[in-house]
Amino acid sequence: MGIIPELSVAAGVCAAAGIFSWAAVAPSSQLFGSTIRHTGDLSTIALTFDDGPNPAVTPALLALLDRYNAKATFFLIGKWVRAAPVLAKEIAARGHTLGNHTYNHPALTFRSRASISSELNQCDDAIESATGEKPRWMRPPFGFRSPLLGGIVRKRGGAGVVMWSAWARDWNRHPPEPVIGRLRRVTGGDMVLLHDGDHRVLEGDRGHTIAALEYWLPRWKDAGIRAANLDELYSQK
Repeated sequence: MGIIPELSVAAGVCAAAGIFSWAAVAPSSQLFGSTIRHTGDLSTIALTFDDGPNPAVTPALLALLDRYNAKATFFLIGKWVRAAPVLAKEIAARGHTLGNHTYNHPALTFRSRASISSELNQCDDAIESATGEKPRWMRPPFGFRSPLLGGIVRKRGGAGVVMWSAWARDWNRHPPEPVIGRLRRVTGGDMVLLHDGDHRVLEGDRGHTIAALEYWLPRWKDAGIRAANLDELYSQK
């Protein structure tokens, strides 16, 4: 029995849609362009924090990182930088890397080239105005990429699009124990997705993330695993 043409076409459309969806959202996908997901050094991890700066959480996080001589990368939302420029400057002053997380935190997958560029430009401008530094790194909101994104980032002189190899699913408020449990899977070489901010509100509750790091930072240090920022890890890029 032959395949009904309409069913064959429908199956092809579904398969293409599935591949597109996977390419757009899977952290490991490279179909829409190469991304950075590991440190390249098994003696290090890269702690990355999205959606800040957050006046309710980021100062305590900076103090905690200082306590263990840990460096991190903060992917900042431009509108929150405009609301808290002094805090953005303090993050940089503590020796952490700043990254672009767009201005308004939209999903970029189906955005036009002009819309994506506008989001990145506005975020860059906010960070540079607050800190005097233009960010080199970019992370897409929700991890949702567009086929256009990598080319736009490179054309603007960016060092790369950054995803992750481990995450704690800490973007919603809940007790710290599940976050601690998820971070148990972190090993040397991992790029870890965490959140010090909330894209919905300026002062989101991320106490569970702080508590989880209070547990893990001394243990990682005792295990000989150093937390480094992206500028240090990829200084030659």
